[in-house]
Amino acid sequence: MYLYELPTTGAVSFSNFCDDHSLDRAYTHHIPQATETRANLRGVLKESKRTDHGEKDFLTLVKLIEEYLPFLQGIMVCVAHDEIGLKTEPTFSWRTTLSAHLFNSSPRMDVPGLHADYSFSLLTYAFALSNLAHSIVASVGIYEHDRAITDADRKARDDKLNVAVDFLCRASGIFTFIANTVIPEWETNRTCPPGFQRPPDVSREINTALAKMSLADAQTLAIRRLLSKSAYESNIAPGPPLPKSHPPPALLAKLHIECASLYSSARLLAKTPAASKAPSGGKGFTSHQAKEVSADLRHYLANQATLHSALSHKWLGVDAGEKGGTDKGGEAVAFLQWAKKELEEIKDTGKLPSFGQSEKEEEERWKATIKDELAVVNLFLKQYKKMNDTLHFQPVPAQQDLQSRIPGGRIAIPAKPYTAPLPAFGPGSLEYTRRKAEQLDMENVDGKGEGDSTGDASRSPLVGNYAGAGSYF
Repeated sequence: MYLYELPTTGAVSFSNFCDDHSLDRAYTHHIPQATETRANLRGVLKESKRTDHGEKDFLTLVKLIEEYLPFLQGIMVCVAHDEIGLKTEPTFSWRTTLSAHLFNSSPRMDVPGLHADYSFSLLTYAFALSNLAHSIVASVGIYEHDRAITDADRKARDDKLNVAVDFLCRASGIFTFIANTVIPEWETNRTCPPGFQRPPDVSREINTALAKMSLADAQTLAIRRLLSKSAYESNIAPGPPLPKSHPPPALLAKLHIECASLYSSARLLAKTPAASKAPSGGKGFTSHQAKEVSADLRHYLANQATLHSALSHKWLGVDAGEKGGTDKGGEAVAFLQWAKKELEEIKDTGKLPSFGQSEKEEEERWKATIKDELAVVNLFLKQYKKMNDTLHFQPVPAQQDLQSRIPGGRIAIPAKPYTAPLPAFGPGSLEYTRRKAEQLDMENVDGKGEGDSTGDASRSPLVGNYAGAGSYF
C-alpha cells in the first residue's frame, strides 16, 4: 500500500475577507467558527509533520476534516448566493506533496479561491483515510503465516482488514469526486489569475489515477482476506494440492488481472501532463513541475502492476495444473514460468516510498513479499513440470501464445461514491431550512388571522342566521 506524505497549510482568518450580507446578520458567528475548525486542522497537520509514522493519529485528522468541510461549504454556498461577500479574493497556502521537485522537499504554494481550499482539504481527507488503512494493515501483521493463531484471533484480524478495505474504497470515491466535480467547478469559477497553473495534486488526471490506485489497494486487501483461511492451512504443507478451503484459482487470477489493470491505468494517468505550459510570467508551477508527479508514486504503480500481473499468471498456472488435467500440463508450466520471470524483474527494484523511521521496514516488507511469492511459484512450477515431464508430455506454449488464454479481470469490491455533507450554515443547510420554515409558519399564521376576520365580515350580510340559511333550491 502507498503511504502518502500529508501536506501542511498556512493560517487563514475568514473574517479578514468575508462580510455577512444577510438581512438578519445570521452568519456573523459562523465565520469565526469556520476559522476555528480550519485552525484545528492546520494544527494537527503540523503536528503530524513532526511525528513518526507509527505515532501519527490519522483518525483524529479524519474527524477534524469532516468537521471543517461543512463550514467551508457553508461559506462557499453563501458566497454563491450573495449572502456573504468577499472583501478580497482569498488565497490559501498549501504544500504540494505529489509533485516532482528537487531535493524531495514539498514546495509551499499559494492557491487562490475557496475552491482551491476545498480541493486540497478533500485531497488531504482521502490521504488520511488511505494512511489510516495503511496503519491498520501494519497493526495486524502477517497473521496468516502464524501457525499458533486461533480461529477467533484470525477472524478478528480479518475484520480489521475489512475496515481497511472500507477506508480505501471511501478514499477512492473522494479522489473521483475531486476529479469529476470539484476541479471542473474550480475551472469554471474563474478565480485564478491569468497563467496560473494548478499543481498535479489537484489535476483531474492525477486524482483519477489516485482513485484507481486506492481501489486497487482495496482489492489487494480483499484478495488477502479471501485467502486468509487457506493461507493458514497451507502453512504446514505449501504447494499442490490446494486445501479444500482454497478459493478457485481462476477467480483469484481474474481479481489480480483487475488489480494489474487498475495500477497500469493509474500509472499511465500519472505520466500524463497535468497542465499545459504556463505563459511567460505566469504564476504557479513551471511547465516541468506541472507535468510530473513524484517518482516514488510512479515507481510504486509500476511495481504493483508487475506484481499483480505475475500473481495473475501464477493462479492461471495453478488453475491449469489443478483443474486442467492432462491437456493443460504444458500450459501450467508456461504460466508459472512467466510469473517467475516477472517476480524476478522486480525482486531488487521494489523500494516503496515511506517517511520517517518506517522506511526500512517498508522496504524489507516488500522484499519479503516478493521472496515469499517466488518461493511459492517455484514450488508449484517444480511440481507441475515434473508431472508434465513424466505423465502429461504436453508441449509448453510460448509466452505470446498465452495472451489469448488470459480472461478478463473482475472487481472484488467497488469504490464508495463520495457525497458532500450539507453546509453547516447558509442555503442548503438544516439551519437555513428551519429558519425559512419558521418564517413561512409566521406568515401563514398572520395571513390566516387576517383572512378569517375579513371573511366573516364579508359573509355576514349575505348569509342569515335562520334555519337553512344558504341552502336554496
